[in-house]
Amino acid sequence: MKSYLTHLECTETGETYSAAEPHSLSPASQKVLYPRYDLEAARREVDRDALPHRPPGIWRYFELMPVLDESNVVTMGEGGTPMLRARRIETDLAAAKVYIKDEGTNPTGSFKARGLSAAVSKAKELGLMKLTVPSAGNAAGALAAYCARAGIECHVFMPNDAPEANKKEAIVAGAHLTLVEGLISDAGALSRKAAAELGLFDVSTLREPYRVEGKKTMGYEIAQDLGWRLPGAIVYPTGGGTGIVGMWKAFDEMEAMGWIGPDRPKMIAVQAEGCAPIVRAFERGERYAEPWENATTIAAGIRVPSAVGDYLILDAVRASGGTAIIVSDDQIRASVKAMASLEGIWPAPEGAATLAGYAKLLTSGMLSRDEETVLMNTGSGFKYMDLV
Repeated sequence: MKSYLTHLECTETGETYSAAEPHSLSPASQKVLYPRYDLEAARREVDRDALPHRPPGIWRYFELMPVLDESNVVTMGEGGTPMLRARRIETDLAAAKVYIKDEGTNPTGSFKARGLSAAVSKAKELGLMKLTVPSAGNAAGALAAYCARAGIECHVFMPNDAPEANKKEAIVAGAHLTLVEGLISDAGALSRKAAAELGLFDVSTLREPYRVEGKKTMGYEIAQDLGWRLPGAIVYPTGGGTGIVGMWKAFDEMEAMGWIGPDRPKMIAVQAEGCAPIVRAFERGERYAEPWENATTIAAGIRVPSAVGDYLILDAVRASGGTAIIVSDDQIRASVKAMASLEGIWPAPEGAATLAGYAKLLTSGMLSRDEETVLMNTGSGFKYMDLV
């Protein structure tokens, strides 16, 4: 297996940097860095039709992943999650074709396993043995687990009111847990302070280049599951937004390799009415989102007042002809019950927000009932027992 990784590129200025040494944000612009690959070589040498014959998971796409030496891969079988036809939801909403991409089946119970497998693997390859992350919940548990597997020291900073399951899984995996009064933005400030004082490397969402590479594999899987085409719309619960920008990156990579055509799904960002900076910026026509004051929602994973990759999220939503929409906590609660009772999938509240948003889009006519749509359930409801 050979990775076609060549360099890092600033998503704002296009400046390039070596992928052979650790980087956070672009030194010049303080914007997100993306790993880039020799896609022309990959187009010639990688057969997409051979991929289904490899073991499932994110490392099935090794050529488009950032680890150079397979021995550095830290994996627990993440990825390869089912994309299930939601026929009873179709009937309930009079919709033609709806799928649920169920990320709750990942190790540690959420899609965060994808990103942290990639980030920890690359950290190991770069010799980074002390990592830190601020988290509203699932990223903390995932980083703790992958660090334990890799023998890497782990520090996590979480709001006091994060789900109990996330606190416990971080502790049981041996992480150094610090609880913070406030929101994930406050946890982020303390995490960065600890990084400077203790020599830790910060793997916050999009503040390092590699978590997005794990998340982009959701886009590869969706295309592969649909016979190398894309759906009409993807509805995604948006906090830090790495999933949206990762999938958008994957679509561009696949087109460059000739795996798919130029058509793109409408990318739809769903946020809670108590924390909706991306929706507000979208409605105002702005490229950058102002921080949301006094953020509150039962969906801890999307209670993110400020996203480092706000401009990448908004660019993808607009370029796709998509939209950004808010839902209430009451609608999220009702949709947890609806998805579970209609389809047997107990979603995290963030995943339930996609069903609530989808229903609103159908009612308003912003999305056609004939549009083939994928709802992204980003985690398992079992992690949120305190909400039941």
